[in-house]
Amino acid sequence: MKYDLWEPKRRIELEYQRALNQMLKKIQRYVDYVGEPQEVANIFRKVANSAEFNRYAEETANRMVTHLFTDAGRTWRTAARENSQGRMIYETLRRELQGPVGGAVIHQIQRNAEIIKSVPLTIARDMTDYIAQETVNGRRSESILADLLEIVPDISLNKAKLIARTEVGKTSTALTRARSENLGLDWYIWRTSKDSRVRDSHDLMEGVMVSWRDPPSPELLNAEKNAPKPYHPGEIYNCRCYPEPVVTLDLVQWPRKVYRNGAITVMTRAQFQSIAA
Repeated sequence: MKYDLWEPKRRIELEYQRALNQMLKKIQRYVDYVGEPQEVANIFRKVANSAEFNRYAEETANRMVTHLFTDAGRTWRTAARENSQGRMIYETLRRELQGPVGGAVIHQIQRNAEIIKSVPLTIARDMTDYIAQETVNGRRSESILADLLEIVPDISLNKAKLIARTEVGKTSTALTRARSENLGLDWYIWRTSKDSRVRDSHDLMEGVMVSWRDPPSPELLNAEKNAPKPYHPGEIYNCRCYPEPVVTLDLVQWPRKVYRNGAITVMTRAQFQSIAA
């Protein structure tokens, strides 16, 4: 099976980013009429605590997660057609919302809604810190306000981009893991976007088989300092990697690089089966 079928669709990320941008642009319209720097931060706080904004956050999160879940479902059905476990996969997909996968969907909707709700408060906090620092430096409030009115659109756009890229990846991986574990599939192949923007540590993981129960630290494997704790593809900021579930070993090319116990080893199918049993 062509492995990029498992890659989260770019259009879902862009839709999520547009929704976040629309939300922040609405807030910025109120900012144009303020007369003091701190009023800019206060507007963001006020919106964050409004019932209307909370509803918007929940609806936006629900739409993103649902789109990912539905889109990935088509990929799983394609996988079912291409291997001997097809009937079992179809049956599991048909009733999956009644079990742990349904719980994972609800959790991801709630998690993303909370992230969206935190965005205006984070921006307000950053602006308050900026105002305080510039005031200590002796700048006039008019000058500080002019700065804020200029940089707020860029801050908002960058926040929306980072959240969309990171959270779509995290959510997609979480749903893939929930479905894999529900089907009794313990392994996946780490896939990157295979372009010049891939981090060296992630490039090292391309094509490596990994167990859901034993996430790697790509940075540590690449001998980098200050390596983060172990994680699966898509689970770290701005990561475009994704897991390709190993539905059947018959579709895996051997020998294959396998991550196990903190190291990557090249294994034959027989060697892999001896450690994966």
